[in-house]
Amino acid sequence: MWQCMPSEHLALPQRSELQDVVLQLFTHHSITEPVLIPAVAEPLLVMVLSGSAIVEERTLGGEWEVAQVQVGDFYLTSTALPYEMRWQARGGDTFEVMHLYLAHSLIDQATRHLLGSQAGPISFFDISGGQDDLVRMLLEQIRLELVKQHEPSPLFVRSLAQALSVHLVRTYRNPELMGRRSNALQAYKLRRVIDLMDQHLAEPFSLADLAEAAQLSEYHFSRLFKQATGLSPSQYFIRLRMDRARQLLLETDCSIIDIGMEVGYSSPSHFSQVFRHQVGISPSAYRNPERG
Repeated sequence: MWQCMPSEHLALPQRSELQDVVLQLFTHHSITEPVLIPAVAEPLLVMVLSGSAIVEERTLGGEWEVAQVQVGDFYLTSTALPYEMRWQARGGDTFEVMHLYLAHSLIDQATRHLLGSQAGPISFFDISGGQDDLVRMLLEQIRLELVKQHEPSPLFVRSLAQALSVHLVRTYRNPELMGRRSNALQAYKLRRVIDLMDQHLAEPFSLADLAEAAQLSEYHFSRLFKQATGLSPSQYFIRLRMDRARQLLLETDCSIIDIGMEVGYSSPSHFSQVFRHQVGISPSAYRNPERG
């Protein structure tokens, strides 16, 4: 989900002492291009911060499921498969959403505190459109600390995240489903890798550099990355390039040649070929559909 989109998307600079918490903020009026939700190791919390929207979700290649959400609604999921989301804001509202991944170290510490030192890994119920004032308050405090403070306090953020973990284990633990997915890419590593891709879209793809950033072998990294996103690292890199190209085509007056070079294609014909394959139409038709 760290892909570039033609809407405001804030993925906060990741600091090593904040690897326990990965936060993303999205502000949209609507998005018709599906957003990929990766299947990472950690549970994901999604909170609607403002507005209301009609949200559609589907597993990759599956049928869309529709729901209406509003401010205060939250989702808790530990998906084993990547899925896609798209939404349409209602009533002209700005739709703001917060995504938070909590590291297993936080969940495990809360579990041992509540269930005893010998307690093993747990799983959560899937919650869709829930309402929980404490979840909402703790998420808002984490957001304010990370976004509004010039120098966020890792201790304060971790304390809030630990309190949130205790509440989740106490309230939403699924006693019939023990254990968790251990062989999955961690959220902070996926975030680090996709940030690195985003910073080097104009440069040749390097699997070795990405695997090094994830601190994994190239083979192991490639396997876990595809498991998390449904795409190989090179396919995802091309997707990011085309996402950036679409944004530049719609939001700037840059020439198509310059946009192609901006995303790593010195040959206009090669850029047009890749764009058409990924998007379905040529760059010029995408920019001026009435002329397409």
